[in-house]
Amino acid sequence: MRLDFEDHRADPSGWARKLGVSEAAVSLYLASDVIDLHVDSFIWQRIFGYDLTKRHGTGLFGARFYSQVDFPRALEAGLTGATWIITTNPLRGARGRAEAFSRNLARLQEIFARVAEQFAIVRSAAEYRAARSAGKHAAFLGIQGGNALDENLDALDRITDDLILRVTLVHLSSSRIGTTSSPMKTEETGLTDFGRDYVRRLDEKRIFVDLAHISRRGFFDAVAVHDRSLPLIVTHTGVTGVHRHWRNLDDEQLRAIADTGGTIGVMYQSSFLGEPYWGGRATAVVEHLHHIVKTVGEDHASLGSDFDGAITPPRDLATCLELPRLVELMLDRGFSERAIGKILGENFLRVVAAMRG
Repeated sequence: MRLDFEDHRADPSGWARKLGVSEAAVSLYLASDVIDLHVDSFIWQRIFGYDLTKRHGTGLFGARFYSQVDFPRALEAGLTGATWIITTNPLRGARGRAEAFSRNLARLQEIFARVAEQFAIVRSAAEYRAARSAGKHAAFLGIQGGNALDENLDALDRITDDLILRVTLVHLSSSRIGTTSSPMKTEETGLTDFGRDYVRRLDEKRIFVDLAHISRRGFFDAVAVHDRSLPLIVTHTGVTGVHRHWRNLDDEQLRAIADTGGTIGVMYQSSFLGEPYWGGRATAVVEHLHHIVKTVGEDHASLGSDFDGAITPPRDLATCLELPRLVELMLDRGFSERAIGKILGENFLRVVAAMRG
């Protein structure tokens, strides 16, 4: 199957006019690696049969909650890579979660296999480069909620062939691994002993430990037991230096990630960024990126949209098709072209290369 899409490389000035941005912003964007650290579209395929290979509009709610990304729009947006997520249902038992993960991984692989002319599942920076040389979108795979595989430590052996790049330790509910940052938690226990061993096993398997969603105490528990020779990541978050929120990281946490050589992806949920819940402005994303750069440097900021993760993104960044607007806003904010290229994708590629080559 080959997907049809509008290739904006043929007319960058036309795309710039359509988005209301400068041709310089679009040209810089199109010349860059553009990698999203967290895309959650697969969950809608699982729940409602949302066909990732079909081009969709903005859905029932105007690109709120879902219908923000699909494969044709990812290609049209010039999204050169992304981490496509398998999210865990915490209501299943441990064995049921593991079995569901295996089924969902096979299903996601099958979907990508149907569009193999234009998409490739990749496991390393080298494989990303090979996919891009072939003109393909490079798809990393990740798990949201380590309790997908928490029956015992050997459950992680269900991950074969290095197919999973990263595991977000906890999601919106606590588990036997540790405590979520969500207000839904009943107590703050940080990482459990099992959770500490889980981090060590992920390190052994060269799977990224993703510290999005975890409580502050659990965050630093993970930092303490993590192999210091490997980078840590936070794939989709905001920062308290711009807007104080239970979902966001403080400056000490930013420094802890940067000290390992890792990177922090800024997400697009408007209310977490300090904007109106039903959709603020993309300038808020840039303010959070700017705070990361100001605090720990331009080598440690990335994009982690959480598109299709039931979020309400900025109204001028409602889908992946508006991404060049971020470049225009970063240029207006005084970011250098070099820093912008790093944020769009180079920082993440550097971190992946440090972990897996």
